[in-house]
Amino acid sequence: MPMPRLYRPDSLMSRRLRQMYAGGRGDAVARRYARLWATVFGLGVLPSRWVTLEVRGRRSGEIRRFPLGLTWTGGHEYLVSMLGECAWTRNVRAADGKVVLRGRHTRAVRLVEVPVRDRAPVIKAYVDQVPGGRPHIPVPPGRPTAAYQGVAGQHPVFEVLPQ
Repeated sequence: MPMPRLYRPDSLMSRRLRQMYAGGRGDAVARRYARLWATVFGLGVLPSRWVTLEVRGRRSGEIRRFPLGLTWTGGHEYLVSMLGECAWTRNVRAADGKVVLRGRHTRAVRLVEVPVRDRAPVIKAYVDQVPGGRPHIPVPPGRPTAAYQGVAGQHPVFEVLPQ
């Protein structure tokens, strides 16, 4: 089955999504969308894949909210950073992985970073399962797991565990 046009790396929509996050940080439009989606995901009206990550800011100490897509593979849940190193990944590390996920269910969890050597199958599952992240991972859906090993060091992956 051919890849939908929207998710092709050369599509106008994919290029615009990448531009909104140039330099690993969202522009004004991306930040507005992130606030909107964080609110919507946190309400729990969408499928359980969509969650709002709540984590204490590493500098401000205030709760920060990030809309994310959960990935399931091998019977485990994961969060993948489509932008690589970014605010939510640094905040999670500073909080020792203690976060709250809001969606269909609200739960306190612990995020444990996955070693680079083990990330490729999770990133592959992420690209296959989370449409919004596809334009930011430079490997198209449907490729073999080995194709994702080259980008594994650029995209932090966290396993979701009970706290």
